Amino acid sequence: MDKIIIVKVGGKLINDDIILNKFLKNFSKIKSKKILIHGGGNQVNKMSEKLNLEVKIINGRRITNKQDLEVATMIFAGSINKNIVTKLQSFNCNSIGLSGADANLIESIKRPVDKINYGMVGDIKKINSIFLKNLLDNKLSPVICSITHNKNGQLLNTNADTIASEIAISLSKDYLVDLIYCHEKNGVLLDPDDDNSVIAELNEKQFHNYLKLNIISNGMIPKLQNSFNALNKGVNSVKIAGSSLDKINMKNTLVTN
Repeated sequence: MDKIIIVKVGGKLINDDIILNKFLKNFSKIKSKKILIHGGGNQVNKMSEKLNLEVKIINGRRITNKQDLEVATMIFAGSINKNIVTKLQSFNCNSIGLSGADANLIESIKRPVDKINYGMVGDIKKINSIFLKNLLDNKLSPVICSITHNKNGQLLNTNADTIASEIAISLSKDYLVDLIYCHEKNGVLLDPDDDNSVIAELNEKQFHNYLKLNIISNGMIPKLQNSFNALNKGVNSVKIAGSSLDKINMKNTLVTN
C-alpha cells in the first residue's frame, strides 16, 4: 500500500514568511505522495479588525456570519492559498490550490443551531477522494483551504483541522496515511508558556483528563478531537508537531488510541 503524508499547517506559521518558507521547503522535500491543508485564522482576524468586524471564537471554533465568510473566503481561498502554491512551485513542488467547491472536493452542510449558533459554518458530508487520487497519481500535491460548499450555491467556513482529519480518513482505504498537524508550538504542551514541556505521547483518556484540568484549551481542542477521530477510523498515525517538518529537528506529540 502506498504511503501518503497529509500535513495541516496553521497558526502563526502562516504569518511569518521566514518560518513559512522553511516549512514549505521541507514539505517539498517529502518524497511520498503528499497533501497540504491550511488554515490562516490569524490573518482573517487581522482583516476583520481592519474592517471593524467583531471576531468570535468559542472553544477554538470560529463563529461566522455572512460578512465573516466573505473575509474568510478572500483570505483562505485567495491570498493564503495562492501564496503557498507560488512558494511551493519555487521549490519545484508541483502543487494545485483548491477550495472545497473545486471539483466538488468537500461537500458540507450548514451546522445546525444547537446551544451555539456558529453561523455560516459547514460540517463535512463528503470528500471527493477519487479526484484527490487522480491529482496524486499525476504527481500533483493538492493545497487545500478551509472553505467548503453545500452543492446548492453556498460557500461555508469549515475547520481546517477537521478537513485534514476527514481527508485522511477518506484516503485511508487506499493509502497508508500519516497525518501531521503543524503549528507554532512543538506539539501539545503541559505548560503553554514552556515550549519544552512537550507531551511525547497522548491517548484519549489523558486528553479528557487534561481538558478537565484546563491544560488543553482553545484551538488545541478541535485539533485533538480530530486526531482521535482519524485514528479511530483507519488513519495510520497522527502527530502534532512544530514548524520544522525536518525529521532531525521536529519535536512532536504522538497521538495514540
